Amino acid sequence: MITAIAVDDEPPALQIIEAFCARVDFIGLQRTFTKPSEALRHLGRFPMDLLFLDINMPSLSGFRFLEKAPQNMMVIFTTAYSEYAVEGFNVGAIDYLLKPFTFERFLQAVNRAFDYHQLNKQTEAPQTSIYVRADYSLIKIEIADIMYVEGLQDYLKIHLQNQKPVVVRMTMKAMQDKLPVKNFVRVHRSYIVPVARIVNVRNKTIDLQGVKIPIGPKYEEEFYRLFSV
Repeated sequence: MITAIAVDDEPPALQIIEAFCARVDFIGLQRTFTKPSEALRHLGRFPMDLLFLDINMPSLSGFRFLEKAPQNMMVIFTTAYSEYAVEGFNVGAIDYLLKPFTFERFLQAVNRAFDYHQLNKQTEAPQTSIYVRADYSLIKIEIADIMYVEGLQDYLKIHLQNQKPVVVRMTMKAMQDKLPVKNFVRVHRSYIVPVARIVNVRNKTIDLQGVKIPIGPKYEEEFYRLFSV
């Protein structure tokens, strides 16, 4: 999942981005901002993968915003002015959406972001944490602390070592996308487990350091192939 925020001084423009992001399963739009200063403060606390950014804003231009941003991230510019296109690509933008843009054009831009994101993940240092949204805030979770993930209808419960579980509203697929594929395996429609915490497997049941997790029929073949059992 690619985490994102959008910054535009025009609320209708933000509503369009929100609606389009809701139709793309690999983009998680966390917040929208009409005030660049508030977006900068947010980025100071919460890392993001992608930024949808207007250029011609009265309080702070999009280019000036990037200079002040506390982190590097992918940028898709959204603007009504075509004359900024060259400068936009000069600062390394993923794409440049000229308003009004269609969903098809938007999808083309975010697909480029997805491809770039996947390429970077292959060369990055090992992932040590994830961010999830719960209780109207982003929460950082250390991957090493995850005991297992349990699906509960429309919610997930992330069980943590020596901590209270974190309950989030997201799908199992979205959680799988967040977790490093080499370290976690889905063993049931309702369970994702860390490979390193598996003590033993008996009668299609995983002993997860004292917690018993069933292996679902749909996931059994892939699980046993993974462990060469």
